[in-house]
Amino acid sequence: MDKDLALINEKVDQITLQMAFLTEQAEIRQRRAREFDELKADLIPIGNQLIHLTINELEEIGTDFELEDLLFLLKRVLRNTHLIMSMMDRFESLMGIADEVEILGKQVFSSTIEALDKLEQTGVFTEAGDIFNTLTRENTLSDLNRMLKAFHAEENEGTSTPSLVSLARDANQPETRRAFARLVKMLQALGEDTRENNSQAV
Repeated sequence: MDKDLALINEKVDQITLQMAFLTEQAEIRQRRAREFDELKADLIPIGNQLIHLTINELEEIGTDFELEDLLFLLKRVLRNTHLIMSMMDRFESLMGIADEVEILGKQVFSSTIEALDKLEQTGVFTEAGDIFNTLTRENTLSDLNRMLKAFHAEENEGTSTPSLVSLARDANQPETRRAFARLVKMLQALGEDTRENNSQAV
């Protein structure tokens, strides 16, 4: 008798658990149904408005748009799907190359900046500025131009070899003496720079 009662109680417990599970599932379904109804209620006005706007846009297009044109365009797209995918793959490859070029450009730019910084630290730009200032003042460029013209004039004339007497006579000219004086000063300046560099190296 006790065993039968225990068996009945066990079955009642099982039925109770099943009823609780079914009740929970029913509540979940009801909640989902309510949420779906709420979503549908929200989307229906939006859909109606979208349809209304679409109709208005199509009315503005008027006779310029035909359904056959849309179908033809859709067929062309479907027919050229492989071509479109190939173009997209190439575009992705180009984007990858662009990224690599950008990275390489940044590296080259950084290397260039470092090289320019080193040149600035060694005084190359200062020396170049001094040279430019020297060339642009005291008729330096005009003197160099006259020297080059005189040098090429001697080549173009094709004259015979001058004698020592003519060279001595030309050397005694004031212009020649002034040129020799400038040459001597230039050699002295080069000698002073060499001596300073040697002393700094020691």
